[in-house]
Amino acid sequence: MAGSLLTTIRDLHRRRARERRGLALAEGVRLLEEALAARVPIRGAAVAPGLEGTPRGTALKSALERAGVRVERVSDAELESLADTDQPQGVVAVIEPREWRLEDLAPAPGRPVLVLDAVQDPGNVGTILRTTLGLGGAGVVALKGTADLHNTKVLRGSMGALFRLPAVAADAADYLAWAKSTGLDTWVTAADGEPLGKRTRADHPVALVLGNEGAGVGAALSAAAHRRVAIPLAPGVESLNVAVAAGILLYEVARGV
Repeated sequence: MAGSLLTTIRDLHRRRARERRGLALAEGVRLLEEALAARVPIRGAAVAPGLEGTPRGTALKSALERAGVRVERVSDAELESLADTDQPQGVVAVIEPREWRLEDLAPAPGRPVLVLDAVQDPGNVGTILRTTLGLGGAGVVALKGTADLHNTKVLRGSMGALFRLPAVAADAADYLAWAKSTGLDTWVTAADGEPLGKRTRADHPVALVLGNEGAGVGAALSAAAHRRVAIPLAPGVESLNVAVAAGILLYEVARGV
């Protein structure tokens, strides 16, 4: 059985395998604590002696066993070879994340949806998920070219937000059809957009579209936009990190500027 679990863990480093199996990897104490709290199904966990080097790690191991999770012991060196991150903290687990649908999103005035158009960096995507949950957003839509929502770095960067926040992988055509059917206004971020300010009110449910830091938002979404918005920047500054920009936009729209 141990061999089967370790083989599965190695396989799940590939996006195609994650999509085929409907499974993902969770690494580290905090992320597994969040998974347990959110009642995310955990199929098995590889645990190294390093996990029990702290009281919190020891408590996590006990919690996994109490939850009926199959725990397989491996060496610290073997765990490092299984992990994707530099500091897995002695544990790598196979989880079954919830598969969200566009219909699970419930945008409302003050509760925008974040749409990511080819945002490729997993760390940025994870941070955006965490920020969206923290600022009361309705969820995230990841369009083609965006980092896989179940990428290990995305999950870890989200700090467990993905276990509680609706996050959907979709293509642009499906998103636009859903947005039209739900009366959702699409606001595209662009350098030449209307600066956010007192006149930028979100009287209707809004989706904020953020694009690739180099290429920006794609043509189809730009053409369908109800509004183009921008964050006022100091002279000589071209752009912000996309995750930082997401936080500012979410805050401004959610508070009804």
